[in-house]
Amino acid sequence: MRTLIEKSKYLSLIAVVTLLLSFGIALLWGVARAVAAWLEVIESIGQSAKISLLLIKVIDAFLIAVVLYLLAASIYRLFLGDLPLPSRMVARSLPELKSKLSGVIVLVMAVRFAESLFEGTLPPMELLWQGLATAAVASTLIAFGYFGQKDETPVE
Repeated sequence: MRTLIEKSKYLSLIAVVTLLLSFGIALLWGVARAVAAWLEVIESIGQSAKISLLLIKVIDAFLIAVVLYLLAASIYRLFLGDLPLPSRMVARSLPELKSKLSGVIVLVMAVRFAESLFEGTLPPMELLWQGLATAAVASTLIAFGYFGQKDETPVE
């Protein structure tokens, strides 16, 4: 049984490879969004009101790509072995991974709210509710990350 459990850690490679493929696709998605933003800047000679929104969408795509990479690297490090990456990039424990992921989710949510704000297509009350919901979820994730790290005791 012990051998089975020891060898099954390599199944985590499925998650790592899938996340890395998703990271590559998300990078291409970000590049496509960047090219669309550049074309809008060039075509409008920098006068289009859509430029800010398009650039925010570029940021959103690359933030999601970074999350996918961070998850792939962290899962590899947690289950398979060390990586020559800066320690602030790769989680050393599951609570730290959850905390890093929560932080990036908060950033993505803030970018999504900014997109809604700049698009101006939502009625004011709906925008207000979206902002309040974003703030509530973000606050909860930040609180869990903060208090979760305080309670974490290393197991050796």
